[in-house]
Amino acid sequence: MTKSIWLNLPVKSAEKSKEFFTTIGFQLNLEYGSRPDSASFYIGESNFVMMLFEKPLFEGFTATNISDTEQGSEVLLSIDAESRTAIDELLTKVEDAGGTIYAHPNDDGGFIYGFGFTDLDGHRWNAIYMDVAKMNLG
Repeated sequence: MTKSIWLNLPVKSAEKSKEFFTTIGFQLNLEYGSRPDSASFYIGESNFVMMLFEKPLFEGFTATNISDTEQGSEVLLSIDAESRTAIDELLTKVEDAGGTIYAHPNDDGGFIYGFGFTDLDGHRWNAIYMDVAKMNLG
């Protein structure tokens, strides 16, 4: 059965994307994506694998056109942070790396704190901290 799941995303420039995702704290994965037109990262404690492929390469193996991220979203990628402070630090890193904040930090219901951003290629990300102790689980 399924052993793991990876995220594959098209990018305009693997090199610029490597710089962006390294700046915001993702760990470069040198085992995969060592070509000039691709990159790989580990995300989070479970080392979730994200692969980045320049658009022509991505279109070649998916046999389809890439969605226009300026016209809509193809997916929302969520990151679970360990604290409110980690959310605020990530926001600063995203801005410093050239990302765009589309939803500024907010406190939703008293137990979720987060913000939304787009990476250099317009992929939408949601970074949240959930205070489980404040959640109504009943």
